Amino acid sequence: MVSDTSRPYRTHNLLVTNLLLGISALYFLVPIWWLVVTVTREPGRTFSGNGLWFDGFGLFENIALVFAEKDGIFGVWLLNSVLYALVAGAVGTLLSALAGFALAKYRFSGREVVFGVILTAVLIPKVLFTLPLFLMFNALGMLDGPLNPLTFLLPSIVSPFGVYLARVFAAQSVPDEVIEAARLDGAGEFKIFFRMSMPMMSPALVTIFLFQFVEVWNNFLLPSQLITNRWFQTVSVGLVTWSDSNGQVPAGTVITAAFISTIPLVVAFLCLQRFWRAGLTAGAVK
Repeated sequence: MVSDTSRPYRTHNLLVTNLLLGISALYFLVPIWWLVVTVTREPGRTFSGNGLWFDGFGLFENIALVFAEKDGIFGVWLLNSVLYALVAGAVGTLLSALAGFALAKYRFSGREVVFGVILTAVLIPKVLFTLPLFLMFNALGMLDGPLNPLTFLLPSIVSPFGVYLARVFAAQSVPDEVIEAARLDGAGEFKIFFRMSMPMMSPALVTIFLFQFVEVWNNFLLPSQLITNRWFQTVSVGLVTWSDSNGQVPAGTVITAAFISTIPLVVAFLCLQRFWRAGLTAGAVK
């Protein structure tokens, strides 16, 4: 039974907690609100109007200006980023799942050493690999020509954190008894993985895919150094290029382009969140 003397203390903690949560919510939501309000203003009135409130409506005109700027190159950048993120996310998730499942369910010499190397790779900032990758791809002659996008795509499919997450989840969610029963029924190792283990690992695989997708989408340093053809460039690098154009690209166009570039991330989260809920529900039932 809760004593009366403890109730004021609990009420005070609740008020402080709610206040801190409210401040944190405002800290993250105010920039998003400002972005939405700004892109809806009429062209030429980006920084004028009623502060953080709507003033006129020119969203569609602003979007049209974005896709008409510089011969419509923003649409190409947007498509490039979608392709890079989807391919790197899908292939990286598959490789992480294969490696994590093997580390979790197979016994072989040096397994813990391999896993230790992967954990070490998680701690190394990826920015340190930019110069070695540049020198390697330059020696291979891939910095020019049609193979230039591969200089960004190939390093992006490798995810040590994805391997770590897949290994932990496979060890907990895929019972050894199920694997042994499948082997007794004559199922091969690939069938066990693709037909039985992957559905059990789906919440972790969705998480790995989203991490990969967001990382590739937001990556700036690697494509800015490795992709030399502007028509192969990503939207993150393109936005910085427009922002540093000394007024050649209007500020309203840059802000609207930044707003458009966030839409694929929101769509990805909304489309895949049901898999997280399904995974959490399955874990609760078990």
